[in-house]
Formats: sequence, structure tokens, C-alpha cells
Amino acid sequence: MSIHIPLPIPTHPEASSPSALSEKEQALYDVVYEHFSAADYTLPDVNQEKAALVVDEKFWLSYECLLRYLRATKWDSNEAIKRLEDTLKWRRDFGIYDTITPQHVEPEATTGKEFLFGYDTRGRPALYMCPSKQNTEESPRQIHYTVWMLERGIDLMGPGVETLALMIDYADKAKNPSIGTARTVLNILQTHYPERLGLALIAHLPWLLHAFYKLITPFIDPLTRLKMVFNPVITNNGLFRTAVDAEAWSANSESRVFEPDQLVQEGWNGSQPFVYSHIIYWEALVKLCEERRSRMVAAWHCIGGKVGTKEWEVKIAVRDEAMNVQVDAENVLAKNDQLQS
Repeated sequence: MSIHIPLPIPTHPEASSPSALSEKEQALYDVVYEHFSAADYTLPDVNQEKAALVVDEKFWLSYECLLRYLRATKWDSNEAIKRLEDTLKWRRDFGIYDTITPQHVEPEATTGKEFLFGYDTRGRPALYMCPSKQNTEESPRQIHYTVWMLERGIDLMGPGVETLALMIDYADKAKNPSIGTARTVLNILQTHYPERLGLALIAHLPWLLHAFYKLITPFIDPLTRLKMVFNPVITNNGLFRTAVDAEAWSANSESRVFEPDQLVQEGWNGSQPFVYSHIIYWEALVKLCEERRSRMVAAWHCIGGKVGTKEWEVKIAVRDEAMNVQVDAENVLAKNDQLQS
């Protein structure tokens, strides 16, 4: 029987909390934190009537977010502040919180050219891209849709997870976007989503399309290039970076990137019979992400609702709430069974 909806978010009972910072790192973090948490803070070079941070922006400025920008700037606190403020302005201008809605981007989604499904062995959400299913002409909305899907992938990250796995399948005579579109998307990812790409798996890449990647490689930062794996090896045991990893794999090794039950069958040889049915999948994804984000914002408010709140604490609170609800439901069912027996 086919599956048409996203897989549930792993509970990650073994996930570990953020590691402690060194004395120097803590001092640099404090500089960035104090800048954005100041009671009178306003965004520079913005109309004063709209310069104060809104709730969504304070929620976005988490402990982990500040650290991602610090790491991306090699722990230059002033540069991290500048980049964070640039991204805050970009998110407003680009329409993250208002323009780029499910209704706006849905025409791009009807063929399933991008979808979220499953998680790799590190709990990273898998964002699939299928260029052969392109259904629209190049336009700003295509880029809006890619960013919207990236934001939904972030919504579906469990405790301790900050990155996603990008899965690009070039089967079925897929075509590349233009160099201009590719550069725009790359610029957005590298500038406004630092430390968000965990791995990029590019499957069934014909030799003719290697030229395209050679053309855009100069625009990809060195760290991102290291995360790109071309034509990964897929076996009955799952997905691996290389043939050597696949041959050396055992139940106790960590070389496997995806287990079969987290991979789709089509194009990736997984065990999940996922088939994209837009009417079913789209409603399920939008509902899943909206409900999860609502729970995370509620948990954030309960914790204090401040800049610098840890994503870890927010996600653990949401996870534990969901697990408690599940336990309560199971207890109710057990009592009903006892009463009926």
C-alpha cells in the first residue's frame, strides 16, 4: 500500500543537549546575545515604527541561531551581529512571515518536485528535489517555494538537530535550473541559512550535467562542497556515501546515512512506498508544520519567550508533551479494554 504523507518526527530519546562553550566562545556569544536582548534594541536602518523585533523574530534569535552565525563568521562577534541583522531584514523583505504562505507557493508543489519525507541516521529531515518534475517557468515564486520548503524542514527538526539532508535525484532526463537561479538560491542558503545543510546527496547525475556543477562550484563555499556527495551508493542495507562505506557496513557501524525504512522506493531504493499525491500530502504537511510550530512557540513563551532561548529546551518540551499525550491515550485505551473484557 502506498504512503502519501510525511513520516512522523523521531522522538530522539538519545539526543544530547548542546555542548558547553569554551570561556572565549562564551564571551563572544555574550556580546551577540546582549546586543539583541537589550530592552531598547531596534533594527538599524529600518523605519522606526517597524524597527522593534516582533515575536517571530525573537523566537528565531535562539541560542543555537546566534551560535550558527558565530561559527559561520569564525567567531567574529561584530560580523555575526551584522549578518544576523542583514538576515532579519532579508526575512522581512523576502516575506518569510507574510508573503510566502502555503497558498502562495502551492502552484509550485502540485507535481511533487520537492517534498519532505523521512530522516537520516542523525535525525536530519530529508528534503527531496526531483528536477524532472518541474512544472513551472522560472520565476521568483520558484525560489519562494524552495525557501518555504527549507523553512518547513527546519520546523521538522527534532531535539539536537539543526541541519537537513538534501536529496537531489536527476533521473528521468532532469534539467538544471539556470545559472542565475542556482546562484540566487545558493546565495540565500549560504548567507541566510548558515550551518543548516548537513549533507547534499545528488543521485543519478549523468556526466553531461557535471559541467553544470563545475560552473556553479566557484559560488559554493568550501565547507558546503565537502557536504556534497555525488551518486551515493544505495544497497539493501540503506544509503552510503561510498562503495567502501557500503562494503564495510555492519550493524554496529555508523557509516550508513539512511536506513531503508526512512528512504522512498522511487529513485532511492528504500522500503517506503511513498507516492506523491498532492491533495493528500500538501494538506498533511501544512497541518503538521503549523501545529508543530504553534506548539514550539507556546513552549518558548512558557520558558520565558526571550531572545537566546535554547531550541533544545523548546523541542524537548514539545517532544515530552507529545509523548505524555501518547501515554495518556494508550492508558485510556487499556482501561477501555479492561472494562469491556
